[in-house]
Amino acid sequence: MQQSTHPSQSQSAPAAHSVSSVAEASAHPSSLQQTYDTIPHIRPSTPLLDTIDSPADLNDLGCEQLITLADELRLFVLYSAGQSGGHFGANLGVIELTIALHHLLDTPQDQIVWDVGHQAYPHKVLTGRRDQLGSIRAKNGLTAFPERGESVYDTFGVGHSSTSISAGLGMSLALRYQGRAQTVACIIGDGAMTGGMAFEAMNDAVQQNADLLVILNDNDMSISCSIGGFSRHLAMLWESGYQVDITETGDPVLCHRPNMRAFDRRKRHKAMRDVPNLEDNLFKAIGFTYFGPFDGHNIPELLRVLSKAKQVKGPVLVHIYTTKGRGFAPAEADPVGYHAISKLPAHSDSQKTKSTVTNAAPALKFSQVFGQFLCEKAMQDDKMLAITPAMEEGSGMIEFARQYPERFFDVAIAEQHAVTLAGGMATQGVKPIVAIYSTFLQRGYDQLIHDIALQDLDVMFAIDRAGLVGEDGATHAGIFDLAFMRCVPNMIIAAPKDENECYHLLNTCYEYQGCTAVRYPRGTGTGALINKPAEQYTIGRATLESAMGSNSAPIKLVLLAFGTMVAVAEQAAKTLNAEREDCYIQTVNMRWVKPLDCELIESLIEKGATHIATLEEHVIMGGAGSAVNEYLLNESAAYGAQRPVIHNIGISDQFAAHGSQAEQLADCALDTVGVAAQLRALLS
Repeated sequence: MQQSTHPSQSQSAPAAHSVSSVAEASAHPSSLQQTYDTIPHIRPSTPLLDTIDSPADLNDLGCEQLITLADELRLFVLYSAGQSGGHFGANLGVIELTIALHHLLDTPQDQIVWDVGHQAYPHKVLTGRRDQLGSIRAKNGLTAFPERGESVYDTFGVGHSSTSISAGLGMSLALRYQGRAQTVACIIGDGAMTGGMAFEAMNDAVQQNADLLVILNDNDMSISCSIGGFSRHLAMLWESGYQVDITETGDPVLCHRPNMRAFDRRKRHKAMRDVPNLEDNLFKAIGFTYFGPFDGHNIPELLRVLSKAKQVKGPVLVHIYTTKGRGFAPAEADPVGYHAISKLPAHSDSQKTKSTVTNAAPALKFSQVFGQFLCEKAMQDDKMLAITPAMEEGSGMIEFARQYPERFFDVAIAEQHAVTLAGGMATQGVKPIVAIYSTFLQRGYDQLIHDIALQDLDVMFAIDRAGLVGEDGATHAGIFDLAFMRCVPNMIIAAPKDENECYHLLNTCYEYQGCTAVRYPRGTGTGALINKPAEQYTIGRATLESAMGSNSAPIKLVLLAFGTMVAVAEQAAKTLNAEREDCYIQTVNMRWVKPLDCELIESLIEKGATHIATLEEHVIMGGAGSAVNEYLLNESAAYGAQRPVIHNIGISDQFAAHGSQAEQLADCALDTVGVAAQLRALLS
């Protein structure tokens, strides 16, 4: 591991908040911080960090000790992320800010609200969870994001973007109502600030004249690069060479910004006009008191500015600029690639990995299937346009964006806008596709109903991360989409079982004139090869996958499986078939959640089905199984005559705890073992 050096740190530095210590360290802050180029496999030595069991332990540290702590904390986060995997660059970028906040504020009495929570690992370390950080995202370990039930220092549960100012404002107003003088600090990134909810909250904060400290962490990134007018506005503030500093009395004053660092990724903004007065900015225009921009990696500067800013009455915004991946050279060079990382391979596995040879092609991710479809369809149809709310990489759209930049629209973190934008496009004779994660489509639900379905507009939704998503946990699980979509008139919903079917269902829904959705999971499929060219399936037509056992058996079990559960149903059927001879088992790939293949269901009942089980990777209430129940009870003539036993298999009425996808499926009894056990109980 290579790293820069810094002077030895005195353990008898001046007390916290000392003006002299701040002034001394300000003279040469950059020489006191280390940069690393490898992730350590072995727990590094962090003697100062090891003494920090709560934020109160920061109170007696001087400025130079806090800088030493930043070095140790950064190295510890590097090590822990290598052990557990997870979000990476954003955490390295807020090391100094996290230390400064917990040094200056009296938490948990004072409230710190993190936006999204990608960057909360250092916060978890400093709030008594240091030795648990290696368990983050693992089953029964720390959650990937702040969670109120995990720690009193996690003031608000997050996971979705742009919520911190609204939540913090609510806290501030409630504290004011109760006569409690406590600081509320909201940390929001420049990417999250593109979400309209953030501006709604800022507007209201000014209306309420609330005491609220907002810290804008400007690293020119969301998950992808930040885009749009707001990003250009921040770049204009930074490139002017000026800053609105804060005086001893808390008043703003315009001055030249010292120690201006070059951000190569902002060279694209060089054409911006000069700003004669930095106070003429968006935040001041809304009504916030604005200070900045300041170097977010300069601890003395952060201590000076934030200690004064938290005393200013009314809504205040402190604008800091940071580097995503700060202190780890590869992440600074590639912030997108290091947004999140996987676990480091164990040393003992390295030789095995090198010697393993395989000729089998790796299974495609569903996002890769979607990316292939986009590019190939775009060649055939020049009316196709694609929209994403800041999910270019995750949705598999990089190649499409490169080949067809004029047909690719990344609208930043603005899910509501993305949906209505597609509606507007559809009125003008083009065919928009909205690529969005299931959990984020929840945020555009009103627009889905009112702006698309109600007007029966020709828009397709490619819904990634549907079902259980693993380590990101409950905030990111896509287990509610069938329930909230299938009740909407004019919608058609498809659920592919594998990569090949996903490809053809995307094509089928694209060619349909109306509002459609293709729902597919995170990660890789079964390894199914894609048969090209693209086909158009019959909408609402299911397929019989298999039949096992004797048709003359007294028990006739029908498995109506949706999407990813088709493969599980097949395996469970094989398990049961091997156990008993009195059961004839038919597995159906339903393929469509809306409309259902009611004709096939009727024929199976008419042929003597004694038991019917529905299977879905979704909550049971309101899901695909509920759709089957509704049909059988309200419309089916055959069910009224035969009355087979019905059972719905899915996710019960609870949020899905984090863990690997396999662990989550097992916990929900949706793996082969769990499904087979439920079917045995059904037959008994």
